[in-house]
Amino acid sequence: MLKKAEQASSANSINKYSEGSERMKLELKFKDIIKEESNLGSLVSYVGNKKFPILRIYRYKEAFSFGLVERLLKRFGTSPNDYIFDPFVGLGTTTFTSMLYGIPSIGIDKLPLAYFVSKTIPKFLLLKENETKEIWESIKPKVKDSPPADIAMDVPIMQVAFNEKNLLSLRKLKTVIEELKGHYRDIFLLLFFSILEECSFTSKDGQFLRLKQDKKTVDPIEAMDKKIVQVEKDIRHIRKLFPKLTIDNKVIPNIYIADTRDLSGISFKKKPTAIITSPPYVNRYDYTRTYCLELCFHFVRNFEELKAIRFSILRSHIESKVKKDEEPPHPAIKEVVDILSKKKLNNPKIPYMLTAYFIDMQKVINEWYRILAPSAKVAMVVDNVRFEGEMIPVDLILSEIAEEAGFSVKEIIVARYKGNSSQQMKKYGKVPVRESIVIWER
Repeated sequence: MLKKAEQASSANSINKYSEGSERMKLELKFKDIIKEESNLGSLVSYVGNKKFPILRIYRYKEAFSFGLVERLLKRFGTSPNDYIFDPFVGLGTTTFTSMLYGIPSIGIDKLPLAYFVSKTIPKFLLLKENETKEIWESIKPKVKDSPPADIAMDVPIMQVAFNEKNLLSLRKLKTVIEELKGHYRDIFLLLFFSILEECSFTSKDGQFLRLKQDKKTVDPIEAMDKKIVQVEKDIRHIRKLFPKLTIDNKVIPNIYIADTRDLSGISFKKKPTAIITSPPYVNRYDYTRTYCLELCFHFVRNFEELKAIRFSILRSHIESKVKKDEEPPHPAIKEVVDILSKKKLNNPKIPYMLTAYFIDMQKVINEWYRILAPSAKVAMVVDNVRFEGEMIPVDLILSEIAEEAGFSVKEIIVARYKGNSSQQMKKYGKVPVRESIVIWER
């Protein structure tokens, strides 16, 4: 259960809205189906994956955990006859967990890195014991004399992210890995991406990839040595956890690089019976910045290609572009945008970001309703946000948009309450912000 102070603060959070405001109307409308399940608090973030084999190999910090997907699959009463869809597949936790339980699944993502990672994670289950170790020992001696791979060095962070020795070693290592065949190449590329942060002066911390020039970096070869040991442990561990696991074409997830705002080009095997997902939060985070090293080492050739990805993904970050004729798609968002537009903001683009995000999410929700099977369930992890003292109940706004699309809102589960930034608390007081799992039915 939540601490008494948190519960009291939560109960009073509605009072932060002015009487008769659109946001207060939403709180009152949905109050009977909002419930707290604090036992899910540690599962809605990547923390729950830190000890789980295979999923812990690559730190995709926006992911939720294996434990959450496992519980939701059981909650929905799913079986191998179901078909699970994750339209923001990210790390691939939903599709990987579904596979372990013998349930067919499909995942898509607009970010090339997410597509690659989620498609590659299941391939670790095709490996034999000691196979990665043997391959690594055979290619390691080749690194020293290999030519450095071409990467997107015109991206500013790449010019300061590494010391010269590590950068050269990483580029040579990339060349050697590219020469591998089939799923071995993908597996070793993923391991390569997983060591970039520790070999650099950067840290995936907060909204950006932060530069820490005093950070102690790790030698790439030593980092790969340790990563190979971890992989071998994980392969043994996952087989103990799932001794009857059979990997075949029925359960290997289908992963596509695609945009959930328009699913017309996706070939679903059948209508999905459940969605388990989490969209990017409307919190100013830019995935093309957070994962810039990985993108620049493999997925883009220059800064222009990186920017093209930035402006093609869901508009949840501060550089999101808004067309002149685009308006807030919900009264509560219009209310917030009107208030924020009159305030002195630390970034004047916040109202535009909010408008763009909810326009995009309205398109997303309408597409989900169109492609899902009758009575299909949706479980989506979302985070409420607060800008300049103005709370945005994302969970409730998206739920009402879902109702307008045709969904029935069954539950809004509060997994945890998060604090505000120190600046917000100092200026406007401490108000807990919900991180929720919305449950809808088609």
